[in-house]
Amino acid sequence: MDKPRTGYAEKRRLQRSLMLVAAVVVVTLITLGIKSIEPAAPQVQRETVWIDEVKQGPMMREVHGNGTLVPVEVRWISAPVEGRVESIPALPGVRVEADTVLLELSDPQVTQAALEAESQLRGAEAEYQNLRAQLESQLLSQQSQVASVDSQSQQAKLRADADSVLAKDGLIPDINYKVSKLHSDELGKQRQLEKERYRKSQLSNQAQLAAQRARVDQMRTMYELRKRQLESLRVRAGIPGVLQELPVQVGQHVNPGTILARVGRPEQLKAELRIPEVQAKDVQIGLPATIDTRNGVVSGHVSRVAPSVQEGTVTVDVAIDGPLPKGARPDLSIDGTIQIERLNNVLYVGRPATSQTNADIQLFKLIGDGNEAVRVPVKLGRSSATTVEIVRGLKAGDKVILSDTSAYDGHDKIRLNG
Repeated sequence: MDKPRTGYAEKRRLQRSLMLVAAVVVVTLITLGIKSIEPAAPQVQRETVWIDEVKQGPMMREVHGNGTLVPVEVRWISAPVEGRVESIPALPGVRVEADTVLLELSDPQVTQAALEAESQLRGAEAEYQNLRAQLESQLLSQQSQVASVDSQSQQAKLRADADSVLAKDGLIPDINYKVSKLHSDELGKQRQLEKERYRKSQLSNQAQLAAQRARVDQMRTMYELRKRQLESLRVRAGIPGVLQELPVQVGQHVNPGTILARVGRPEQLKAELRIPEVQAKDVQIGLPATIDTRNGVVSGHVSRVAPSVQEGTVTVDVAIDGPLPKGARPDLSIDGTIQIERLNNVLYVGRPATSQTNADIQLFKLIGDGNEAVRVPVKLGRSSATTVEIVRGLKAGDKVILSDTSAYDGHDKIRLNG
């Protein structure tokens, strides 16, 4: 008879627990071992990165920008009235004078309005002359009447004086003298009335002529306006220079305000630079600048800074202080450098690919024989277009990689080959 086996299941469970614990311990040790192994540094070709040495000394803060040469004096010519382009006597690139006709427009309504305004002016002038003749004739008649009454008054006064003497001597009755005196007084009053009427007629005539003259002046002003509009159909340059743009064609219909041409003076040019907005904050009027025209370098100074940002850049005008090199002409592509300030005895290095002013960044610094580079924290200070100040983290003579190393963000060390 077989005896039952006791404790066997408990032994089996104990063995499995011990094996599980041992497996966990082994896995843990392996994991810790793997973590303790330093990852291999990535290999980087030396010629693919930009390496620069930290220097100490004077550093010039500058900003760079590209742009074009543009005339200092530019005249944009717009259509004064609605019209149709009939002819274009001048083409872009030719020299023009102030009265040079650039193109000719036509507008029947403007022509008709000018003719009507001239006709109205001539009619108003004729009415003025006719009114003046009539008033002068009326005034002469009143003047004649005044003279006649004045003569009668004088005669009546003489007769009254004579009758006064005769009446005193008793040669005539007193009644005759009184009648003569009364007649003389009446004519004297009539004389004063006629003179007053003549004076008021003069004032009235002046007022009527002034009103008619005002109407003539109004018609003349309207005619001058219509005449200028008619003359403006022959579009002129306005200033001496070079015709730079003429963006219209024969037969094209243009509305008032449409740009017809641009005239500039090529002997007076300035540089128009586009400075990145992050660098433009320190640019001020009067700062010195240099302009590279590809044919030579000229000096200048900042004359204007645009108040707004367009497409990430700020437009800065630089006035040219010296003569321009040969070949300088409007719309020529240029490079410009504006000097912000000079820093004395500072640590500086070439500007890293991804850096900002007064920022904390990390750079790879070469160590040993220069075949390895380790990541170090660096505090940047003031920056220029190509250099940046080092506040802390590096010293003079250190060599660092300035290229974009974001591909190695997970590594604290890289090896340089080549």
